Amino acid sequence: MNTGTPFGAWILALLLTVSGGAVQAKTPPDQLLIGMNMNNLLTLDPAAMTGNDIVGIVVNLYDPLIELDPQELTNVRPALATSWEVNDARNLITFHLREGVTFHSGNPVTADDVVWSMRRILHLNLAQASVWKSYGFTKKNVDEMVRTPSPGIVEIQLPKPNDPKLVIYSLAALGSVVALDRKTVQAHEVNGDWGNRWLTTNEAGSGPFRLDSWQAKDVLNMSRNPQYWRGEPKLSRVVFRHFQESQTLRLMIEKGDLDIANNMAVSDVTALSHDPAMAVDTVKKGTIYYVAMSMKEPHFANPKVREAVRYLIDYQGIGKALMNGYGIVHQRPIQVGMPATLPDPGYTLDIPRAKTLLAEAGYPDGFDTTLRVLADQPFLNIAIAVQSTLMQAGIRAKIVTGTGNQIYGAMRERKFDMLVGRGGSGVEPHPHSSLRALVYNPDNNDAARLTNFQGWRTGFYDKQLNTDIDQAL
Repeated sequence: MNTGTPFGAWILALLLTVSGGAVQAKTPPDQLLIGMNMNNLLTLDPAAMTGNDIVGIVVNLYDPLIELDPQELTNVRPALATSWEVNDARNLITFHLREGVTFHSGNPVTADDVVWSMRRILHLNLAQASVWKSYGFTKKNVDEMVRTPSPGIVEIQLPKPNDPKLVIYSLAALGSVVALDRKTVQAHEVNGDWGNRWLTTNEAGSGPFRLDSWQAKDVLNMSRNPQYWRGEPKLSRVVFRHFQESQTLRLMIEKGDLDIANNMAVSDVTALSHDPAMAVDTVKKGTIYYVAMSMKEPHFANPKVREAVRYLIDYQGIGKALMNGYGIVHQRPIQVGMPATLPDPGYTLDIPRAKTLLAEAGYPDGFDTTLRVLADQPFLNIAIAVQSTLMQAGIRAKIVTGTGNQIYGAMRERKFDMLVGRGGSGVEPHPHSSLRALVYNPDNNDAARLTNFQGWRTGFYDKQLNTDIDQAL
């Protein structure tokens, strides 16, 4: 894969929770206090969301049509839709909606709301539109392809040949195709923005929790929805608090001032894992930590330079020292355990080989570049490690840190050199999920705005590979 070098694949998302023992959480038993770095929590609009942090919030504010069974991801379970079927031609999926569900406003959840919510994704053309555009949906055809022929029925017609099972997985897994309260959102529409500005800091869902307040980089409060169709949630309140430093999270959870701490540094997790009052949970995901290179930048447009960078990463060293519990070394785009996953190519840190490749590319003395990275762990430590080994072959990478909008925003605008990031989807239990997110790029023009595809962000375009991915469906 020429877009970047994945090294921490199959992410293990760390959650540190207070259990029974010497340390008891001081929060009320019916409330949950979660500590996390909220720098990358940029919007609450499901159509615009990117990254893992927002997904856990959106799925508690909204309801999808269907959902994946967390214990067996290949099983799809009913949610707002009680049943669904695919026609014999395999180009039409019909959903039958649950009756009696209401939004937080009290308005009923209707098929019109669901259809409008999906159309909205394509019309806004924000981050979550990329997936649906890859299936052939466009701003021009979505009103025809996504429809409600009668009350309580939602039909999704596939614009081009696709595996309907994969489309069903995407509907169940992404969190973007959720039911929005159309009346409430339209009441806050400004200049045809489909309510995007308002939904950045508000919600219009039917999920188990309501949004009470959100102060960016500070605190987000949710309270339970007593009319939730699955039954009233046991927790009365969930609070997300922003903490910049992992050591602060560690101190807070040691004192019992937090119930859960998300994404702490490996050193702090290791120390707390020896405390019998703590429970460390790891959750397997299909996303990948990667080093991306922009092929719009002349140095990285040269395949020999990209090959050299592959030999300038200490995969094993990073894996052992910085990624313990967060991920394992995996150098293929398809997540571990999926069909079609090939053996790793076996890239290792090899400075002499990298220098030879750089000389062949016309850069015997290396070159200057920038390496963008979130100012969070483990990203920053990974970038520092990569910077060090790049320097050994003469690539002088200046680290540029920032928030998610500053780092990934530049990537979405295709205005970066190198970047340490995390992505790759992997949420659907299907190889296409990883390929689509990491290498697929059907339209390399800037105007295409396939901003959720790493292939488009990096300018990587391989016509034959795109064709192979399409035909595999």
